[in-house]
Amino acid sequence: MSRNIVAIVGSYRKGGTVDQAIDEILAAAKAEGATTKKHYLIDKRLSYCTNCRSCTQQEGLKRGVCVQDDEMEALLGDIDKADALVLGSPMNAGSVTAVMKTFIERLISFSYWPWGQGAPKARDPEKKRVAVLVGSSAAPAFFAKRSGDVLRLLKTAANLLGAKPVGTLFIGLAAQQQQKEISERSKNKARALGRELAA
Repeated sequence: MSRNIVAIVGSYRKGGTVDQAIDEILAAAKAEGATTKKHYLIDKRLSYCTNCRSCTQQEGLKRGVCVQDDEMEALLGDIDKADALVLGSPMNAGSVTAVMKTFIERLISFSYWPWGQGAPKARDPEKKRVAVLVGSSAAPAFFAKRSGDVLRLLKTAANLLGAKPVGTLFIGLAAQQQQKEISERSKNKARALGRELAA
């Protein structure tokens, strides 16, 4: 049975470093028989989380429903059907992009957090899917990975979505040209990650 892989792209520019890497991952997975789908967060109408916590009050394994009337529920519906995820964002000001941060904040619906409880608790701690995390930075990769929190926040998103991270690809020096093609080394690593997700 083929695996269903859903990618969430938090880039502002299509065709950029993160987008190219995710395309390589998905192409390799598709070549192994996987079904793939890619969502650009910039194309979605996503409202900010207002911290009303309505979605966290109902007990149970099923994620809570947000009161916001936007496209998040449809996006999460696609993710619900996935066996594997690819989550990607370039680094902006040391963190994920604002669109990716908006998406991550809305994932609080996967937590149970009734009033009076000190902290949120995962509704379903079991990791039923796997994830690959993709980041990029204008700085060298070794420096950006240590000074920023892109991979940490993408890992948080994966965990909330019930996915165990099984690989990362972080590409540094991504702003040397306006539309820089990723290196063969990055492509090869991306393809290996895609094959792993499809297995």
